[in-house]
Amino acid sequence: MSTSDITVKKKRFFLPEDFKVTDWTALEPYFELLKTRAINNAKDLYQWFKDRSELESVLEEDMGWRYIKMTCDTTNKSLTDSFNYFVSEIQPKIAPYSNELNKKALDSPYLHQLNSTGFDIIIKLLEKDFKIYREQNIPIFTEIEQEAHQFGAISGAMTVEIDGKELTLPQASDILQSSDRTKRETTYFRINERRFLDKDKLNELYSKLIKLRHQAAINAGFENYRDYMFQAMGRFDYNVQDCFDFHQSIAKEVIPVINDLALERKKSLNLDHLRPWDLAVNYHGTEALKPFQNGEELLEKTIQCFHLINPYLGACLTTMKNLGHLDLVSRKGKAPGGYNYPLDETGVPFIFMNATTSLRDLVTMVHEGGHALHSFVTKDLEINTFKHPTSEVAELASMSMELISMEYWNIFFPNKADLKRAKREHLESILHTLPWVATIDKFQHWVYEHPQHTLEERASQWEKIFITYSNTSTNWQGIEKFRQIMWQKQLHLFEVPFYYIEYAIAQLGAIAVWKNYKKDSKKGFADYLAALQLGYSKPIKEIYKTAGIKFDFSQAYIHELIDFIKNELMKIEKE
Repeated sequence: MSTSDITVKKKRFFLPEDFKVTDWTALEPYFELLKTRAINNAKDLYQWFKDRSELESVLEEDMGWRYIKMTCDTTNKSLTDSFNYFVSEIQPKIAPYSNELNKKALDSPYLHQLNSTGFDIIIKLLEKDFKIYREQNIPIFTEIEQEAHQFGAISGAMTVEIDGKELTLPQASDILQSSDRTKRETTYFRINERRFLDKDKLNELYSKLIKLRHQAAINAGFENYRDYMFQAMGRFDYNVQDCFDFHQSIAKEVIPVINDLALERKKSLNLDHLRPWDLAVNYHGTEALKPFQNGEELLEKTIQCFHLINPYLGACLTTMKNLGHLDLVSRKGKAPGGYNYPLDETGVPFIFMNATTSLRDLVTMVHEGGHALHSFVTKDLEINTFKHPTSEVAELASMSMELISMEYWNIFFPNKADLKRAKREHLESILHTLPWVATIDKFQHWVYEHPQHTLEERASQWEKIFITYSNTSTNWQGIEKFRQIMWQKQLHLFEVPFYYIEYAIAQLGAIAVWKNYKKDSKKGFADYLAALQLGYSKPIKEIYKTAGIKFDFSQAYIHELIDFIKNELMKIEKE
C-alpha cells in the first residue's frame, strides 16, 4: 500500500475550495441546489450522491473540530459555545433538508439502476432514515446532544488529592495497581467518594436524557427508545433477542473463567478477602507496568510498533503527529475517555485520550490507532456513507489492532518478564471486558424498557445485573454504595446509548483475526486490511468473511474463542 498520497486532500467540485461553515445562511443555498436539481438519468443521480457526499463531508469535519476542541478543554466557554452553536443553530436546519433529500433519492426512478458497489446498503439506510424521521424530534435531539455532553464537563472536573498532588481520576486510578495495599485502598476511597459527590448530578442528567429519548421514540412510532435505536443504528444483521442470547452465553461461558481468575488472584495475593481495590494490582504484588513515561514516548513507541506490523501503519500515525492530530495525556478540564474522530474531508483523523503511564493507556493507543488506520484506508471511498461502517466493523478494526500489536510489545517491554506479564494482563482484561459489556448492554435494555423507573429501582436493577456478571470472590461489604453507581462512569450510557454491545461482538471477531494472524501473519493482516478497505460498502457478514472470520456470537463460538484465549495464556506462562 502506497504512502505517497496519504495526506492528499480531495479537490472539491460542489463547494468552493475556500468555503467555510459559518452559519445557516451560507449553507442553505447548497442544500437548495441538491433539493431542486433535475435528475434525468442514473449518471445524474450518481453525481447528485457524490455532491451530497461532499457537502456532508465538509459539515461533518467542521462539526468534528468543534467537538474535538471542546473535549480537549471543557473549561473554555467559547469552545463549548462554538459546538453548541452548530448543534442548536445549524444541525436542526439540516435535518428537514436531509429528510427531503432522502425522499428525493428514494423517489427517483433511477435509484435501482445504480449498480456501483454499496448502493444496496445506501438504499437500506435511506429507507430506515426516512422511516424514523419526525420533524417534532428535531428540537428534542438538539437538546439531547447538548445535555449529553454535560457528562464530559461533570466528569472532567473530578479530581482528587493524593500525597499533596491534585490528580484527575484516570491519573489516580493508576495507583490502584500499586503493590502497597493500604495505598490502593486509600486511593480507591478517594476516587469513589469523589464520584459519589456527583452521583445526584449524574442521576438527574441520565433521567433527563431517558425522558427525552423516550419521547423521541414515541414520536417516531416506537414502543420504547431501545426499539427506536435498533432501527436508527441500522442493525440489519441481528435483533434484540440475539442480544439477550449473547448475555446468557457470556454468563455461561465467560463467568466461570472470571471466577477462576479471581480465586487465583486472591490466592496469589495471599488475601483473606478480595476487595475492589485488589482487582488491578499485579497478582504477585509488584508495581504497575509502565510501558512509557510521557505522551511523546507513547506515540514514538507506537509508531515503531505499527511500522513493524506494516510500514503504512507507521506512516499513518506519523502523518497525524506532523499535523498535530493527537491529544494523548490526561489533564484537569479535559473530557474523559478516548476516541478516534474521523475527519471526512481531509481523511486524517484525530486521536484523543487520557494517558497517564499505564498498560491500559498503551492498549487505548493501539486501539484508537486501529480506528485511525480504518479512517485512512477508507478516505478515498467516493460516497461519505461508505466511510462510516457499523460499529461492529469499526470496533473490529480497533480491537484486532490491540491483539496484533501485542506481537511487537517488546518495544514497550524490553524486559521478558514484563512482556509476559503485559500480554497476560491484556488477555485477562479481554476476558473481563466481555462480562462488563454484557452488564452495560443488559442495563440499557432494562432502562429503556422501563422509562418511568425510580432512582431506587435503577440502583437495584443495576446491582442485580452487575452481580450476575461479576466474580463471586470480591467482597463489597460496607461499600455497596459505590457499587450502586459504577454505571455512572460509562460514557456510552450518557452520550451514545446502545453503542456498546458492538465492543463484545467485535472483540470476538478480533480474537478470530488474531488467531489467523498467529497462524499466518502475512495472510492474516492482508485479510484484515482488505476487510477494513470495504468501509461500509458491504453488509457486516461479508466484511467479516473478507477478514477470514465469522460474524457469530453464539455460545458455541464464544466457547471456541475463549478456549483459544485460555490456551494462549498457558503458552505465555511457559515462555
